[in-house]
Amino acid sequence: MKTTATRAVRERKISREPTWELRLYVAGQTAKSLQAFANLKRICEEHLGGKYAIEVIDLIKNPELAKGDQIFALPTLVRKLPEPVRKIIGDLSNTERVLVGLDLRSRV
Repeated sequence: MKTTATRAVRERKISREPTWELRLYVAGQTAKSLQAFANLKRICEEHLGGKYAIEVIDLIKNPELAKGDQIFALPTLVRKLPEPVRKIIGDLSNTERVLVGLDLRSRV
């Protein structure tokens, strides 16, 4: 998994449109963690047009970072920006649920 924060920072300087800042908490490179990252990347590319930054935080390496965003289950996606902060737990395989959770699509 590779963080795309640098790419998004460059794009933010070019564009005045809001950038989505997303944090994905995982526990190592498990199948579920890798699937969550792949699903998130696909959703971002399809629905955010490259205007996003994904920060992957491996709690195996940095367990103390779970406290700041109050992480109790993994994988967990935290939308930092745009506010308000939102959280989605799971491998993000249900695209509709993720879009609603990120407030990209209204609930039907």
